[in-house]
Amino acid sequence: MLLVVYNASIANNLEMDKPFLEKLAKRLKNLREERKLTQDDLGVNGVSRSMISLLELAKTDVTVTKLKIIADNLGLEVKDLFDFKD
Repeated sequence: MLLVVYNASIANNLEMDKPFLEKLAKRLKNLREERKLTQDDLGVNGVSRSMISLLELAKTDVTVTKLKIIADNLGLEVKDLFDFKD
């Protein structure tokens, strides 16, 4: 018997728009810190602390559903997460 293991990801991290994700990362961290929240505080309701960490480091992409949860946890609209200058 031959076992084949294939590592698949919904988000292809090789095709991420790194500069855009870095802007989102900075915005997310600033919003969290303005509210005096820890990554653990923000990583609730289906979003883990490790996901928040990876997002703030621009090390992963994120789904729209997770962005909605993060915005809700911050008391914001999703569009507010993207309120950063180019």
